Amino acid sequence: MKKSLTMLLSLIFVTSALLTGCGSNNNTANNAEGDATATNGANATNAVATEEPVSTEPFEMTIRHTQVGADKQKRLAILEDVVGKVQAEVPGLTFKLDGVDSDVNRKEKLRGEMAAGNPPEIFDLFGSPDSKIYAKESKLLDLTPILEELGIKDKFSNLDPFTYEGKIYGLPIGGSGEGFFYNKEYYASKGWQAPTTFAELEKQLAEIKADGKVPLAGASKAGWVPLMLANHLWSRYAGPDVTVKFATGEAKWSDPDVIKGFAKYKEWIDKGYFKKGELGFEYAEYTTQFTSGEAILMYDGTWKSSVFKAGQSGEGLIGKVGFFNIPAVDGGVGDQTALMRDVNNGYGFSASAEKDPRQLAAVKSFIKNMFNEEMQLRGLVEDGVLPAMKIDQAVLTANITDDLMSEIVGVLNNSKSSFPAFDSLVQADVTTEISNIQIQKLIGGQTTPEKMGAALQKIQEEANAAVE
Repeated sequence: MKKSLTMLLSLIFVTSALLTGCGSNNNTANNAEGDATATNGANATNAVATEEPVSTEPFEMTIRHTQVGADKQKRLAILEDVVGKVQAEVPGLTFKLDGVDSDVNRKEKLRGEMAAGNPPEIFDLFGSPDSKIYAKESKLLDLTPILEELGIKDKFSNLDPFTYEGKIYGLPIGGSGEGFFYNKEYYASKGWQAPTTFAELEKQLAEIKADGKVPLAGASKAGWVPLMLANHLWSRYAGPDVTVKFATGEAKWSDPDVIKGFAKYKEWIDKGYFKKGELGFEYAEYTTQFTSGEAILMYDGTWKSSVFKAGQSGEGLIGKVGFFNIPAVDGGVGDQTALMRDVNNGYGFSASAEKDPRQLAAVKSFIKNMFNEEMQLRGLVEDGVLPAMKIDQAVLTANITDDLMSEIVGVLNNSKSSFPAFDSLVQADVTTEISNIQIQKLIGGQTTPEKMGAALQKIQEEANAAVE
């Protein structure tokens, strides 16, 4: 049975009260008796004892963010507004904004900085498994007491990806789901609707190709881009819970149903459904193929909806873009409505801030100003990022006025379950193997689905043995 929008909003975001600011305590001392000089002296002594001078000496902190590129300007604007508020609240503070590509930050820069013990004070952090690894190494600031002090510990829909041994080491900035964006104008010209069966989807891909169009946007220089779709395909054939079982040994990358997912992706490559030369294209080109009308379908995260707003690169497609989930595959395992959904992207803070009262004050101010209802709603309305915090149902409904976002919500509504992306479930060595080697070899015709599965399973078993 289809769940209603009300049920969806309750499930994902959960009703919550509007976050209120923290109050302050004002203490006064009155002494009606005694000598005036003694009274004044006592009050002066109390003032010195209870009021510590606040240093106004200039100091700098770095924020490593991943809001780079034309399509992330709305997200960057939100960050810059928060930066302005924090700098106004913390005397002497100047933030240095360090923008880095998300893949480079996660897999190269931040790893190296953590190993050397010199990460930025505030940085873009991937939840699972990264935050747990860094927390175990005592590299991250424990945010639990700060969240309790600010009264927002229970305001998040899910903090599991950032939780280690009961303590919270990072905060998700928003949620996301993944599916197909499609060109409604083209579909209307063909008399089509969004496909409801896998056979219908494949028939559409073939006809788009026959029309001389690119059926699917493709840009695989960074492996995570093609792996969004590949991840969903192997989860359709082998079940939405299969990936979590790789790290426990309950399932294998070489299992026949997993191979079926790899094989379907390879079949679409061989049929020319992706743009030729995709191995040389960056993620930005992926979007351009779709917004230019060259590609008719684009598999991406719900965050991409921000592109189809006034002033953005996909402005010309406003009102002409739809969204649908991958239909059920014949013989697929488990829930065939499941789609990838998570709250794994957020911010972390260096453990070194705990030793510096001024840095700690800046961290508290940053969290207070970034993680609140106003900013969560701005992320939703301006940037298409689903809230990671609990927002009142009526407030959410009132703010979802964009047709595409309403369609996205409808797709989420029809999904009975969800699963996290593979890179939040398997070890870093396995992620590196599939993202940097195996998916590109499959696309380039240098391996087969069977060989790919065997190679991944070998790395998986080595990674599993290392933690036993």
